[in-house]
Amino acid sequence: MRLLSGNHLISPTSLAFGTTGRALWIAILGIMGTFSMAASGLFAQGDKEGAVIRVGVVGLDTSHAGAFAKIIREASGSNPVARLKIVAAFPGGSPDIPSSIDRLPNYTKEFEGLGVEIVDSVEALLPKVDAVMLNSLDGRTHLSQVQPILKAGKRVFIDKPLAADLTDAIAIAKLAEHYKTPWFTSSSLRFSPTIYRYRTKTDRKILGAHAWSPCSLEPHHTDLTWYGIHGVETLFTAMGVGCEEVTRTKTDGADLVVGKWKDGRIGVFRGIRSGTQGYGLTVFGADFLENDAKYEGYEPLVSEIAKFFAGGDAPVSSEESLEIMAFIQAAQRSSDHRGVPVSVAEVVEDATRGAEGKIRDWIKPKN
Repeated sequence: MRLLSGNHLISPTSLAFGTTGRALWIAILGIMGTFSMAASGLFAQGDKEGAVIRVGVVGLDTSHAGAFAKIIREASGSNPVARLKIVAAFPGGSPDIPSSIDRLPNYTKEFEGLGVEIVDSVEALLPKVDAVMLNSLDGRTHLSQVQPILKAGKRVFIDKPLAADLTDAIAIAKLAEHYKTPWFTSSSLRFSPTIYRYRTKTDRKILGAHAWSPCSLEPHHTDLTWYGIHGVETLFTAMGVGCEEVTRTKTDGADLVVGKWKDGRIGVFRGIRSGTQGYGLTVFGADFLENDAKYEGYEPLVSEIAKFFAGGDAPVSSEESLEIMAFIQAAQRSSDHRGVPVSVAEVVEDATRGAEGKIRDWIKPKN
């Protein structure tokens, strides 16, 4: 039996907020935000209201692929998800991550049983679909897999993590801007109603927040991207953007990451690796204190994906997604240097140089 990795078939045998950093960060985020609004509007004009949206799936090595597919199959009536139809899939898979490669055969068989066409590359998928869900478990594969999708102008949802590190995350955002293709990424936790309410109720002044989630690690990924990203995204859903400095304390059983926002607020993430695990959020407001937020399933996220695929605005800005990855990268640098405070702008500046090198061959002018 052959397995798949990256974009093609393989054989299994084979610090302070400096002026320069601030300007660079603002420039990156401003370009991404402007592009997102413009490209989203262009797509919406060409959308045919009510028509079936053919969806392709990249990555059948995660339970999310099957869970999302079930929600799509069972949607009916005026539910925006009912417009989606999964028609093709590229299995993917990473041989050096057991939780990826061990699950791939069964998940692929499940999709075949649903009548979904299985193809042997991302490129073979693209002519068959209108939009793509990139669900590959391994964040290292996301940059190479998303490049042809963005180049083809197909709207794409990138499942968590956006990438294995900040460098690849910035590279993805820059490619999307170059190709003028809308995209977004998110943990399913963000859109749980008891968490997302802190975005929809804008009249409530939030002074700080404390989020927690399981936080298992994977050696090929920046620590918090693998699973802690659920809790980090929950924290940012409440706090919004604007984190300037991050400090991380790491032990075998837990992480404690403290972020200082530019307006003086403090946000805290606790990653859990031992003892009882779960998801949660405490929000400290000017006139309230609430701690009843919880994980409420995949349906809210799939609904947002459906509205986005139909031509709606990205429900999460590229600015926020990149800042989440920068928070994670700053936390990594902090723990690597015995818990010193790390400037978010500094890690962005360093990662941007690497990102530009990674995408140079894709975006250089043709002679």
